[in-house]
Amino acid sequence: MLQLDPQSQSCGSAMLQPTKPAIMIIGGAEDKVHGREILRTFFNRSGGPEAHIAIIPSASREPNLTGGRYVSIFEDMGAKSVQMLDIREREQTNDPYWQRATEECTGVFLTGGDQLRLCALLADTALIDTVRLRAQMGQITLAGTSAGAAIMGHHMIAGGGSGESPNRALVDMATGLSIVPELIVDQHFHNRNRMARLMSAVSMYADLLGIGIDEDTCAMVEQGGGLQVLGKGTVTVIDPSDMTHTNEPIVGSTDPLSLHSLKIHILCHGDRYHLHKRALL
Repeated sequence: MLQLDPQSQSCGSAMLQPTKPAIMIIGGAEDKVHGREILRTFFNRSGGPEAHIAIIPSASREPNLTGGRYVSIFEDMGAKSVQMLDIREREQTNDPYWQRATEECTGVFLTGGDQLRLCALLADTALIDTVRLRAQMGQITLAGTSAGAAIMGHHMIAGGGSGESPNRALVDMATGLSIVPELIVDQHFHNRNRMARLMSAVSMYADLLGIGIDEDTCAMVEQGGGLQVLGKGTVTVIDPSDMTHTNEPIVGSTDPLSLHSLKIHILCHGDRYHLHKRALL
């Protein structure tokens, strides 16, 4: 879990340092053509012209196409090196070449695709253990978009529906990669009407925070637990810590859920929130 440090307990200059490593949780469909604000932030936080970036496109069924696009983007920005870790079988994670790449890089980017596929390939491997530890210690910048965002928590939204009242059958849960274990992340959030889905997930794990991230939007988590929003959309925070009642344990899987006294924040570009204090900055 991310540890607090003295510089990050307030909304001071630590959150504004462009090269300070962070964990970037991106809602998907980030701008890859024009301003590229989110991708450029990842590039800068990874070291800018001195960045050594590893792209992991394992969530995608077309990893060469998906990963190759990000390789071109970060090479165009001027990264010192960009490698694509084209991992399609779990056994490949034991390759010393890939392990060395994750030990020496300054930034790791997880692409979109299928979060279940990504976890099936990487969960409980030495490679992802290295990435997780280095990201949590603030040694690298780790970014994940779409499926690469969904895997950030310990409990992961693997799929589900939309357009209904909250109910248990609306969301399928699985185990993620525990990068930021206190979160349940949903992506393409308002774009795909997923508020009820995230509420349904939070009802099952009321000790965790639900984070819903719109497309072309990023929830950037600093080492100390501060979160800052970047991009064109919003980040929705669902905090159940003051919830006084839910019928989740006693109703059927398709019955509507009651959730009393949920706390909800809608954050836009520049807004800040502290994950551990569960408070706006």
